[in-house]
Amino acid sequence: MTTKRQEGFSLIELLIVVAIIGIIAAIAIPNLLASRRAANEGSAIATMRVIFSSEATYQATAGAGAFGTLAELETAGLIDAVVADAAAAATPKSGYNFTATDVDVTGLPAFDATSIASVHTSVSAVTGTGSRAFYVNESGVMWFNTTAAAPTCTATTARTVTAGTGGGVLN
Repeated sequence: MTTKRQEGFSLIELLIVVAIIGIIAAIAIPNLLASRRAANEGSAIATMRVIFSSEATYQATAGAGAFGTLAELETAGLIDAVVADAAAAATPKSGYNFTATDVDVTGLPAFDATSIASVHTSVSAVTGTGSRAFYVNESGVMWFNTTAAAPTCTATTARTVTAGTGGGVLN
């Protein structure tokens, strides 16, 4: 009597393969999420530098010595609609919302620009779009902190910046 040879994978072999794939995914997914957050933060930093240079150009040209808002910078053709629209919470740019405002300081033209993660990692480590917030003003020095709120600056001629928790100056 001849027996037929069974071919294929056993249930145990399939379970081992699934377990190995699960272990690899458990290692890879957090690294992927961290890479995405780092890319979002890099984009936010670059956009903040664009806002700073646009503010300087606006002040010297269309602003008649004053700085502008994101909408005014867009109207002057200094930033694109994606950055200007990122002021609204519903339309972040690369996971960040941006603001730029002219600050009323006696005898000193000034502005404050911020970028804040639309979903900070303190709210959700999985869906968080960034773990730092950024700030720049007319000095051109960029500040950051690790909270869901950007650093702040006084509206006085001293223009003292408070970085906040885990904050400092970007190099």
